[in-house]
Amino acid sequence: MFSIIALALCAAQQTTAQSGFPGTPIGHVPKVEIAWNRLYELRELYAHFDRLAAAYPTFVEASVIGHTTENRELRVYTLNDPATGVDTEKPAMWIDGNVHGNEVQAGEAVLYTLWYLLENRSTNAEIEKLVAGSAFYFCPSQNPDGRAHWFEKAHDSSSSRTGVQPWDDDGDGRFDEDSANDLDGNGMITQMRKFVPGQGTHRQDPDDPRILTPVPPNEEGRKGDWIMLGEEGFDDDGDGRINEDEVGGYDMNRAWPSMWQPGHVQFGAGPYPLYWPETRSVASFVLAHPNIAALQSFHNAGGMILRGPGAESYGEYEREDVRVFDELGKAGEKMLPFYRYMVIWKDLYTVYGGFATWGYEGLGIISFTNELWNSEQQWGDGKNKPDPKERWFFDDKLLSGAGFVDWHAYDHPFYGKVEIGGFRKDYGRVPPTFMIEEMLHRNAMFNISHAKAMPLVSITESTTTDLGDGLLAVDVVFRNMHAIPTRTAHAAKQKIGMPDTFTISGADVEVLAGGFRTDRWRPERIQLAEREPARLLRDSGIGSREEVRVRWFVRGKGDRALVSWQGEKARDRSLEIKLR
Repeated sequence: MFSIIALALCAAQQTTAQSGFPGTPIGHVPKVEIAWNRLYELRELYAHFDRLAAAYPTFVEASVIGHTTENRELRVYTLNDPATGVDTEKPAMWIDGNVHGNEVQAGEAVLYTLWYLLENRSTNAEIEKLVAGSAFYFCPSQNPDGRAHWFEKAHDSSSSRTGVQPWDDDGDGRFDEDSANDLDGNGMITQMRKFVPGQGTHRQDPDDPRILTPVPPNEEGRKGDWIMLGEEGFDDDGDGRINEDEVGGYDMNRAWPSMWQPGHVQFGAGPYPLYWPETRSVASFVLAHPNIAALQSFHNAGGMILRGPGAESYGEYEREDVRVFDELGKAGEKMLPFYRYMVIWKDLYTVYGGFATWGYEGLGIISFTNELWNSEQQWGDGKNKPDPKERWFFDDKLLSGAGFVDWHAYDHPFYGKVEIGGFRKDYGRVPPTFMIEEMLHRNAMFNISHAKAMPLVSITESTTTDLGDGLLAVDVVFRNMHAIPTRTAHAAKQKIGMPDTFTISGADVEVLAGGFRTDRWRPERIQLAEREPARLLRDSGIGSREEVRVRWFVRGKGDRALVSWQGEKARDRSLEIKLR
């Protein structure tokens, strides 16, 4: 009897369940179920994107924009509603992750954003409006090689950052010849320590023998019983050093044209900007889509919402654009607890040739880098935890010790008897399983907040004044309804992209003069165009939630005219107006 009642209740629940997954737990069932309590190797990550494309074929198109050093596909998934036009005619947002191979949850953040938009497009009016009026370009991983190797091979939390093109890290003329070694074969690169009674630099913590603490300098000459030997490994190349030439050695987030510096200034930059095949492929795609008005690149870790400049020598960003960055970034701090909105060079460190800085400095796009996951979220009280014991406390109490490999003996060919142990590669820089979904959702909503700020132009007012002798003055107000301008101040100053165009046309309508009004109350104050008055160009575009007033002087027998606005980063707008 109980089982029959349970089945009946399940059936009743299924009949009332709604599609979509807005973030509330009752009565909603996703069309595509994805487990958000884990991270996915590259093949699985791409498979989830393909599942979404198959479930929503009208809206998602997959494309291969290039191949990596190891010939893996570099993919972009385009989200667009074809019923409202082609993607290139709409403001678009570029979202990517994993430019560093070990920063794996960045790929899931990209996936979650696409999933959320698709699942809620038909049931949430705000999302439906956003998808109908915008396009999105999702790049799951800028560094598929690095991601694949991090999952498939032995690593620590910070290795496999680069791709795998051979690189001579130590300048000895050989390439990738001395990487860390997985001595115990557990798939993790942890630490080595050696017991040297009375001759060491460290001592065991009296409360927890897993923890070694440095012995402070002292006048008595007291020493510890242990020395730390670094990561697991051998001296593979026989040069007396261990683990000094890892696989790869370049950094694709130092290889972009803006503020690029050579390798002796900025390690990992490569011989010249866009040298790596991955960066060239992404750059080609972005440059071919001037409609991109917002850019988000996901990294890990540290809980940061980063904007440029990457280097102090660049100078300051344009004041009008900083206001937009600040509005979005400060709202992001509220949406992402324990994250800080920061300027890269000032609040973090100097980065030359960064991707997001190129997005703004090279292309004039409002661009952010989010560093996913802040370890302070483990405690939830917003307080720094300088005591290293806190790492073990969290692991012991909330993960049952799963994040730490206990110290165990190993007979090292050079050091002799040592112990190997330490935190796993998936502990520290990535969140534990039970905290992944919250991280993904909050950051996806930051993406959506950024996308909602992309420019939206409206023709809000038009009036016609009869000046006598068949001469008419046509006044039109064009307004950008959103925070991001149709052209950033930086784009206008540096002549990046095409200026906005304001036009008027009509049968039997002759345009004698036209220009931009500088005073809403005094129509005689106008900057008249020297040529082509029917087609006015404006380098500065339409600012953040600002309006542009245009006045044309026309004559002729026509009684109607079409006024229009065209720009690269918002949908074109036209309005037919009556002249008489």
